[in-house]
Amino acid sequence: ATAQAVLDEMSAEAARLGFALPEAGDYACGMIFLPQSQNGRTACESAIARIVCEEGQTFLGWRDVPRDNSGLADAAREIEPVVRQVFIARGKDCADRNVFERKLFVIRKRVEHEVRRLNIADRKMFYIPSLSSRTIVYKGMLLSWQVGEYFLDLKDARVVSALALVHQRFSTNTFPTWDLAHPFRMIAHNGEINTVRGNVNWMAARQKAMASNLLGDDLDKLWPLIAEGQSDSACFDNALELLVAGGYPLAHAMMMLIPEAWAGNPLMDEERRAFYEFHAPVMEPWDGPAAVAFTDGRQIGATLDRNGLRPARYLVTDDDLVMMASEMGVLTFPEEKIVKKWRLQPGKMFLIDLEQGRIIDDAELKSAIATSEPYRQWTEEARIFLSELPSAKA
Repeated sequence: ATAQAVLDEMSAEAARLGFALPEAGDYACGMIFLPQSQNGRTACESAIARIVCEEGQTFLGWRDVPRDNSGLADAAREIEPVVRQVFIARGKDCADRNVFERKLFVIRKRVEHEVRRLNIADRKMFYIPSLSSRTIVYKGMLLSWQVGEYFLDLKDARVVSALALVHQRFSTNTFPTWDLAHPFRMIAHNGEINTVRGNVNWMAARQKAMASNLLGDDLDKLWPLIAEGQSDSACFDNALELLVAGGYPLAHAMMMLIPEAWAGNPLMDEERRAFYEFHAPVMEPWDGPAAVAFTDGRQIGATLDRNGLRPARYLVTDDDLVMMASEMGVLTFPEEKIVKKWRLQPGKMFLIDLEQGRIIDDAELKSAIATSEPYRQWTEEARIFLSELPSAKA
């Protein structure tokens, strides 16, 4: 589950641990999977504390995450990491909370790169499920019902959230491990991305040609962006993180990564078609049968692949609860409270903006994004048809 409010509710406990927390939004909580060996943990924790300081942020301290592993299978317990949370305060060089969130992304990538170079036997146990001022990811090599039994925080009555993103992962392309459990930092994914090898290669090929006004010199610290050995879902999550950190709104980035069937579609309006045509050479589709749920802690939504080959159904109640899942019946609600039941259709997107406090439907959302810039004009000015070129002289 992903929960912004967990950050606020831990203030009192953090004080007991020897440090005070700044105002909500001005500090981050990172969920960290650490090696079982003491030497491995010390090396990883030292790298985190040092890199936090090198990046101009304030290292506050650690918290041991309370857990109950009595229900784990032997295979899961043998590779069970030590789970701790790190707390980081926003540095003076971060002008606002968006800048802080980008800096946390850079810190996490630097730590990941450094730990891969450490000479410790159980280094592969190290993983950072989340490092954010907005979200916390609780996950592991668990069955769905075990998540709340294993992480005792989720039984705490003080832990409340406006959103939760939960997924039971049945492995298709990789063997189950603690780090490859869903959700990832921004997404949970049901399906397969069949183009993943090409997608990963293209992302690597863009390294030298990529630039960002927001990330600046920090962009060079992110590479390699996508580590070897990850699942297709984890690779997709890495690409989405980069686009959002680079300044693309969350829904805009999702439209780039999983576009609708726009070429030759007579039912699509010209502005939306121009949006997809403009972005086609910028980002190739991450294609395959896929239902992807996504969140940045301020918005939560889902989108379906262009062919609609994975199910996603939702309902809305009269007291403003929304539940979306691969099928109805995952959670039960009194029928008299349900005001709408429907399903995601091929290529469509469903979005809830928690700051606006409303559901934004596909047509309104994509119309606003497609008309935010003159994509049609830019495309027509840059496009050259071979048939319009002058004939070559013999």
